[in-house]
Amino acid sequence: MGNRFQVKDRFADGAQYIDGQLRSGTSGRSHTVIDPATGEEVLTYELASTADVDEAVAAAKRAFPGWSGATPGERSDALHRFAAVLAEQAEDFAYAESLQCGKPIKLSTEFDVPGTIDNTAFFAGAARHLQGQAAAEYSGDHTSYVRREAIGVVGSIAPWNYPLQMAAWKILPAIAAGNTIVLKPAEITPLTSLMFAQAAKEAGLPDGVINIVSGAGREAGEHLVGHPDVVMTSFTGSTAVGKRVAEIATATVKRLHLELGGKAPFLVFDDADLEAAAHGAVAASLINTGQDCTAATRAYVQRPLHDAFVARVAELMETVRLGDPFAATTDLGPLVSHAQRDRVAGFVERARAYATVVSGGEVPGGELAAGAYYRPTLIAGAAQDSEVVQSEIFGPVLVVLPFDTDDEGIALANDTPYGLAASAWSRDLYRAHRATREIQAGCVWVNDHIPIISEMPHGGYKASGFGKDMSAYSFEEYTQVKHVMFDNTAVAAKDWHRTIFGDRA
Repeated sequence: MGNRFQVKDRFADGAQYIDGQLRSGTSGRSHTVIDPATGEEVLTYELASTADVDEAVAAAKRAFPGWSGATPGERSDALHRFAAVLAEQAEDFAYAESLQCGKPIKLSTEFDVPGTIDNTAFFAGAARHLQGQAAAEYSGDHTSYVRREAIGVVGSIAPWNYPLQMAAWKILPAIAAGNTIVLKPAEITPLTSLMFAQAAKEAGLPDGVINIVSGAGREAGEHLVGHPDVVMTSFTGSTAVGKRVAEIATATVKRLHLELGGKAPFLVFDDADLEAAAHGAVAASLINTGQDCTAATRAYVQRPLHDAFVARVAELMETVRLGDPFAATTDLGPLVSHAQRDRVAGFVERARAYATVVSGGEVPGGELAAGAYYRPTLIAGAAQDSEVVQSEIFGPVLVVLPFDTDDEGIALANDTPYGLAASAWSRDLYRAHRATREIQAGCVWVNDHIPIISEMPHGGYKASGFGKDMSAYSFEEYTQVKHVMFDNTAVAAKDWHRTIFGDRA
């Protein structure tokens, strides 16, 4: 990576972006962004206060009339310019994302950043297609049509596992539909969200359309969700925190979009391509060091393939290279923090009492000892009701369980509170179609696991939340539907009036 910008210089004015300007927070408390690969300081900044949130919301409210009043074509043009600016700055975005998260640079370069640019380009086109139902005379005496209108100021909260992509998923559909937004990124990973907002200004988007408040969840986050001028909240994060967000949002009757936890099943039938399934399981369980709510976490393998699958996955996991996130040969970086690494390790250590750790299950030493690293881990022999099967670990851990009949496999796949994503592996078309129908998840892949595309929606069932990110479906989250009805008769005393007063003529 050449010409890496200096983070401390870039954010010398602070880590709040309000009304088009970087500024310092006013909470009186600071936070330090840590490079999880080395444990070294990246940036120390002042956290946002409730007053900072108020100013950001006020800026968004001032910007709303002008931005929502722009034509779809004008918003589309601005987003096309935005995508071009992001493409020009792709290297800086990839560097900053890997620095604050610890993800391998090849993942940031080939997945996070190009995915965000593509998402921006998609919503640039989608901005021109805010369509309602065609005009028609449904009652016979009236012409009806449906308008889709921007709803106002959106207050969104994004997680730390994909800071850039999640910022884009929150911001882009909201502003494409004509809304303005205040986003609170996770305080441990604010860099690329701030850069995203700065890039929008470079592209010519008006000040106040995108605002970033970097603060603690209990102060800045809860104040944002409960703010009376925020008309919608979109949150991505754990189910536990999502419940708290819902409580606050409900108290002020806000529109609510929740993308919460996951515990994705990876269902391998006995006619599956074993080599494809094993490779897919390793990639899908280890992406972003397993810190992905759609990552494969529970592999259910029909008994004739179970032992061979366990052996092959363990063999492949041993080839995964841990190392410096900025080395081109690194496959797996650290977890986002030492606290997260220790949380993951705790799950594995407790599992040793009731299951077998087939491979991994340890913190590496040597040159990696200072970072938040954890080896790829495969667990077998756990019971369906055990902690590692039912709880979201959010680390590089895959649990494998056997099943006998197709009915049993699908039932086990559905046997958690979550329903965000899943995959089914089979050569049989009818078997695969049955799995896609009966597995309770917002996305079901067949013979693959993880790929996402801007044109298709992302969102869950059950405790994984509700609402959709990406795709044209996301406009349903960020627009108000209005029915407009015109009388066509010009008759003063209408026939239906007699139900209220008078008699039929």
